[in-house]
Amino acid sequence: MRAGTVVALTAVVVSFLACTSGTQTTPKASKMPITGTWQLVNRTVIEKGDTVTTTVSKNESFIKVINDTHFAFLQHDLSKGQDSAAVFVAGGGRYSLNDSLYREHLEYCSARNWEDNDFAFTLSLQNDTLTQSGVEKVASAGVDQINIERYVRVKP
Repeated sequence: MRAGTVVALTAVVVSFLACTSGTQTTPKASKMPITGTWQLVNRTVIEKGDTVTTTVSKNESFIKVINDTHFAFLQHDLSKGQDSAAVFVAGGGRYSLNDSLYREHLEYCSARNWEDNDFAFTLSLQNDTLTQSGVEKVASAGVDQINIERYVRVKP
């Protein structure tokens, strides 16, 4: 082989190896697009065989905000606490999402005995409707229930 051919062949091989060795990328797992603000539509709680479904009343609001690493939820009455239906609930923390398995670690909560608990849910997303279902167990609050929540995406 002539020297020029060897150099050219070596350059091609080195270039090929540089493009393929150690820098291969694997496709990222597709994540369910859940980031944004969600308005609660209804909630079904199943506890000790009893099933209760509630629709958010026109007198209160409940939203869940999700970014890339954290979630927060806020609920309050729309009468600004001026009547017997006054309510304010808030909480949040970190979450992880692997396919449809959504895990929350509740770091902050106005119901303080719910703090520092982990909850695993299954998510489904159809168009702008997010459904979250799973078991909530909080021994210090005597809670052991299945919770199913349905949200709609809040348009910007």
